[in-house]
Amino acid sequence: MIPPPQHLPGPGRRGFLRSLVGGSMLLPGLVSQLLGEESMRDGGAPDPLAPKPPHLPARAKRVILLYMSGGVSHVDTWDPKPRLVADAGKTTSVNEYQGRKGDYQMFLKKPQWEFTAGGRSGTEVSGLFPHVGACVDDLCMIRSMTSDHTNHYEATLGMHTGSFTFARPSMGAWVSYGLGTLNRNLPSFMVIAPRSPYAGGQVWGSDFLPGAHQGTLVVPGPEPIANIARRAATPSLQELELGLMARMNRRHLVERKGDPLLQARLQSFETAFGMQTEVPTLFSLAGETDATLSLYGLARGQTTGFGWQCLMARRLVEQGVRFVELIDTGSSDNWDAHGDMLTHAPLARNVDRPIAGLLRDLASRGMLEDTLVVWTTEFGRTPFVEARNAAGREHHHWVFSSWLAGAGVRAGSVYGESDEYGIRVGRDPVHVHDFHATILHLLGLDHERLTFRLAGRDYRLTDVAGSVVQGLLA
Repeated sequence: MIPPPQHLPGPGRRGFLRSLVGGSMLLPGLVSQLLGEESMRDGGAPDPLAPKPPHLPARAKRVILLYMSGGVSHVDTWDPKPRLVADAGKTTSVNEYQGRKGDYQMFLKKPQWEFTAGGRSGTEVSGLFPHVGACVDDLCMIRSMTSDHTNHYEATLGMHTGSFTFARPSMGAWVSYGLGTLNRNLPSFMVIAPRSPYAGGQVWGSDFLPGAHQGTLVVPGPEPIANIARRAATPSLQELELGLMARMNRRHLVERKGDPLLQARLQSFETAFGMQTEVPTLFSLAGETDATLSLYGLARGQTTGFGWQCLMARRLVEQGVRFVELIDTGSSDNWDAHGDMLTHAPLARNVDRPIAGLLRDLASRGMLEDTLVVWTTEFGRTPFVEARNAAGREHHHWVFSSWLAGAGVRAGSVYGESDEYGIRVGRDPVHVHDFHATILHLLGLDHERLTFRLAGRDYRLTDVAGSVVQGLLA
């Protein structure tokens, strides 16, 4: 257990602000943090990260998003299809294939892993996820997800921003915008990823929202956030060095009121200072017990792997980070199993035990009650293939699976279903916009009221669609 977040008192914070504006403190991994300030002083805007009340009673205070990049096959993981097994090798007709309209005769391909019922709920999960399968009584499984695009870039963008064609603010940025932060010494939105995903930084971008809400990237390894160590010999020397520059920068800002990028750049240094004080302890796992490390499948001293990402997510939300996203891979060597479905096996081993460990760890600390855990991917994979003996599967956005756990969800349940082969939604579709609306609702945010006016239009995460899926709620 790490100590609770220590928040700088008002006068001390103001004192630090007078000195924390120097080039030596700009972190490459910290993008445009803290667009506002605690007051309207110096002609600045109100603090955009001040805690805000939700629109509705909230069940969740924070979110951990587990994003599996590349398109996880629903029929090999979360959505059992006995008929697909029985009819494997037979042909089926579809009117579209990989985004191309037409009449296609395809061969049905059976799953390569068996499904087993787990827990009191009896929810079936494939042998790819034995550890998560043991946690099914905590999960609200969605087997009727549907999306608008079959390409990785667009589908990834849509799952994160609600827009499949243009860059828009990420879901984490919208949550930060709607609720503010719980700890001013840390960013409100953080992303832990070993490599760049499809759509790159747009996945955690703030786009037209104030720069304070953009996600901060953490890269697993010995130095998760670069340049976090203080360069000056002592804090007092640092204040002396930066004091003059702070006064110059304030004067520079007053002369250029209304420049949000300049405000974001200057005021990012407050979070940078807070991170200097908190991050070294936060990213050190020395205080974690052997039992906790084992829960995540971690060796002592290990600083990489999805287990490390999951344990860091727990520590970050424990310290008040509002939204944490974990990306398991990048834009290559991921779940995109065109050539061979057996590549799903090592990818599942990488995440299965850590995800189950995260769920159990949160529950043991009483945190699962107000932490929403979201597992998703950008789309599924085809239950059919072009060649009878094809080893892989193609992209499939018509229907796929995701799940929720924790605050306010109907635990131990299954919502919706795909058709007998897992090709189309059979009942109760959940579009990406509905998915987003429901996540926001659990946080106490009305997706139709969480808007930002730009060029005469009120933009929102769910565009002009989406409904809260009541069947997912406890």
